[in-house]
Amino acid sequence: MTNADDNMEDLQVTYPGAGTFQLGATKGRVEHLNKLVAAKQKTATCLPWSEFENDQDALPQVGRCDIIADWDGAPAMVVRTVSVDKVKFRHVTPQMAMAEGEDKDIEAWRKRTAKAFGTKGVLDRDTMLVFETFELVEDLGLR
Repeated sequence: MTNADDNMEDLQVTYPGAGTFQLGATKGRVEHLNKLVAAKQKTATCLPWSEFENDQDALPQVGRCDIIADWDGAPAMVVRTVSVDKVKFRHVTPQMAMAEGEDKDIEAWRKRTAKAFGTKGVLDRDTMLVFETFELVEDLGLR
């Protein structure tokens, strides 16, 4: 058994029911977003509802702690879900967009989100998003 396995077992005892996920689809993106979470600049994330339609157990749950992984899958941080909103793309507020910690304003957020989740850079205004707000509970790199 590796030390990483020991750490994961410890985390499951400390944070029962915690799921593990990555923020981003590339190594550079994961590293960038994890730094924003560690600095408490990123306190929210969103995904299209379609990502959860067939697996609603994967939805974030208010009060539950989950583990954010590094690119290599190692546990990096623990966050607690504060709120979960199912909201249309066009109804995301500037406050919600800014909580993602990446953009200078809601227009920049809309462009980035449309590029990430849309077709050819366009996202339907009525596309449902799952918008999760979270708080940093523990930066595991500080253990």
